[in-house]
Amino acid sequence: MIKEIPNGVYPTMITPFTDDNRIDYGGVERLLHWYGERGVAGIFALCQSSEIFFLSFKEKLQLLEFIMEHRPTDMVVVASGHTASDTKTQIAEANAYIEQGIDAYVFISNRFAREDENDEVFIKNMHTIISSIPEICLGIYECPYPYKRIMTPSLLRSLLKTERFQFMKDTCCDLQIIKQKLDVLEGTYFKLFNANSATLLESLKLGCKGYSGVMGNFHPEIYSWLCNNYNLHEEKSQMVQDIIGFFSLAECQYYPVNAKYYLGLEGLGIGYHSRALNPEIFTDNRKMEIDQMWRLTHVIKELIQI
Repeated sequence: MIKEIPNGVYPTMITPFTDDNRIDYGGVERLLHWYGERGVAGIFALCQSSEIFFLSFKEKLQLLEFIMEHRPTDMVVVASGHTASDTKTQIAEANAYIEQGIDAYVFISNRFAREDENDEVFIKNMHTIISSIPEICLGIYECPYPYKRIMTPSLLRSLLKTERFQFMKDTCCDLQIIKQKLDVLEGTYFKLFNANSATLLESLKLGCKGYSGVMGNFHPEIYSWLCNNYNLHEEKSQMVQDIIGFFSLAECQYYPVNAKYYLGLEGLGIGYHSRALNPEIFTDNRKMEIDQMWRLTHVIKELIQI
């Protein structure tokens, strides 16, 4: 039987690197336990935040193997690594990732068809690939790179017919579109997890099952609190929403370098090296902005008593 993916927060896991540009596995292990201590439902590994487009297949596979061996007990792991373009390679790599024992394999929506190809191509390639991998819970992720392919209600119905999809990382950032998707998914095991902080509270009220976004690398415990309490403490939940919505401007600052810097403030002992961005451009004033958010995060945690 395919395992049901629980509701809640799934941070998009970053990849720490050493000074010589290798994966910092000590940092990975500390990060896994940091997530686990903050009430997350699980993690989204090998996603864009993990810099998968800058990792070789061998590096991605070794990283996922390490994550599965060192994750906290009972931590749910959904993972992607879905970067290849041709279906043969996609199938081979998906099978290799699935063999590591992950709870769900997450496809990137722009990998099933090129930007100039229609939904028929998407559906055909999707069926070809999922028919060639084991019976495992599947997910879909509207990754913005190299282009963003938003899942329409029609495409969602096609995925529902397979009876295998349970996880969707939504990046449309539009409550009206989210509502249309939730209407399609209502009453099914296919759950929508919002990646957009500004719309999170309202999306939870509409039926969204949790959060999976980059800000889970800064203060996932606040997101966990909101997902667990939004319908119990209305006034406090709105206050928390106002704060995380504004804090999420950090996504546009210098991510993922700034998230790694923040995690250093949390005592994880990782640097802010990145393959996606030049860490030398992470200026002192930007560091000060993250310092200030880190201090304010602790004030907010005291206010909501977590």
